[in-house]
Amino acid sequence: MNLQDILFFIVKLIAGTGVFLVGVHLLTENIEQLATNKIKELFGKTAGKKLVNVGIGALTTALIQSSGVTTVLIVGFVNIGIITLSQATAMIMGANIGTTITAQIAALSAFPITTYIQVLAGLGILTTMMCRKEKTRQVGFILAGLGLIFVGLSIMSDSMKANRDTIQLIFENVTNPFLLFFLGIALTALVQSSSAITSVIIAMSVAGLRIGTGGNEMLFIILGTNIGSCVTALMSSFGAATNARRASMIHLMFNTFGSAIFMVILLAFPGFMRATFGRWFASPATQIAMFHTFFNLICTVIFLPLSEGFVMISQKIIPEAKTEEAFTYLDERMLLTPALAIEQLKKETVVLGDCAMDAFDTAYRAFCRKDKSAAAQVREKIDKAQEKSNQIMAYVIKTSAVAGESAEKEVSIVHNNVADIMRIAEIADNFVKYTERLCDNQLSLSETAATGTNEMVDTIHKLFQFTKELILTGDLSLLPHIDSIEDKIDNYRKNLIDGHIERVNTGVCTPAISSVYINMVSNLERLGDHITYVAHSFE
Repeated sequence: MNLQDILFFIVKLIAGTGVFLVGVHLLTENIEQLATNKIKELFGKTAGKKLVNVGIGALTTALIQSSGVTTVLIVGFVNIGIITLSQATAMIMGANIGTTITAQIAALSAFPITTYIQVLAGLGILTTMMCRKEKTRQVGFILAGLGLIFVGLSIMSDSMKANRDTIQLIFENVTNPFLLFFLGIALTALVQSSSAITSVIIAMSVAGLRIGTGGNEMLFIILGTNIGSCVTALMSSFGAATNARRASMIHLMFNTFGSAIFMVILLAFPGFMRATFGRWFASPATQIAMFHTFFNLICTVIFLPLSEGFVMISQKIIPEAKTEEAFTYLDERMLLTPALAIEQLKKETVVLGDCAMDAFDTAYRAFCRKDKSAAAQVREKIDKAQEKSNQIMAYVIKTSAVAGESAEKEVSIVHNNVADIMRIAEIADNFVKYTERLCDNQLSLSETAATGTNEMVDTIHKLFQFTKELILTGDLSLLPHIDSIEDKIDNYRKNLIDGHIERVNTGVCTPAISSVYINMVSNLERLGDHITYVAHSFE
């Protein structure tokens, strides 16, 4: 094997790995987009039952075929407080089971039928070129991705077959289990994909190659890849809240403890592979894939009852931070799944609404008390709302960049809703000015006028609560009730202004208060309109 042969082998191996990873990316990204509703449903079923959470982690990973994506999402959900560390622990265990499906797909390359599956690469791309419907194009990309996975595996296997004797001489001398174990960790950490490393090993087995004596050696690399796969989650937890870092630590502990147990078993039982999977399955590729699945299943069975212990250890290793950043639903990990990112945007919009209404309530109470000193507090709350609005808009831009056409409408709705909610903050600022005019001109509202406006504000709060519920639940049956409340607010405006004019004519109220009172009531009616616009945006 001369230098040219070596270079040719390396180029083909890298090319095959690249094609494989492109195929996995196409498959993962487009299945994820088609299955976004299912993913939302799965994560929406988080419960106290450990087996349910294991199932959620496994099914989500099976759907999007990436434990890295699932684990990053889990870390994100812990970071924003949607799930607890105990729930996350069980989900991570499930994600490790679900990720083995990629190795099972790769193991199919040992069978002749996979040659025909490669045709899907061409058929899938043709489908995307000829069709305009987004879902049909996504199906095309899924087919293309599946085909490319087997094209990549075929390229890797062929490059190894062409140089089988030389490669075998190199690898049959690599028998040190710890060297193989750390090789698995290092390679997986480097490419951030345990699937890629596992698939290269499977491609080697398809080419008829073996590592060491052909016994447990390949399994030591597989154990290493499980620890190396934790790198993605660990990186995603940098700068996150304490519990998110703990979730990443639990992921690392689960794979490390599991690998340590199996290292002892494999070292104590050198004939493990031949006596078990080597006897049960004829294809070496299937043997490796089945071991990968078996490893994660057994580790879950062992560690699931001890999940609370994992939580306690993580809390000892990573103590509670003295100061935590302000809470936000806008975790960038959610951008991996646009549908989930949009759900987070809706929740953050509700938080923005609370900030704007808090500014309004403070301004209104100050108006009722004729308290000019509250102006600074109100404007501080308005600034807080504006800052949150800016954060939402930045996240909207990022979500829009990764969202498909079907999600673009929802992103646009959030964009418009932010504008309507910020009108509430502007109305709060108007009330600061009304307070200043009352104080500067020594004006006062009559008791009747004050009672009427208080009732109108109470009605606005009811409208806001129903709108929040609609945003969070998507329950459009609330719209008729919202419209009914909004009509009541409109009637309040008419009745309050008519009543004020009558009081001015009878001398109960002074004409000087009219400009303040009429503008104030009109602003309250506008506030109700903006809240109603938000509710109707989801029709």
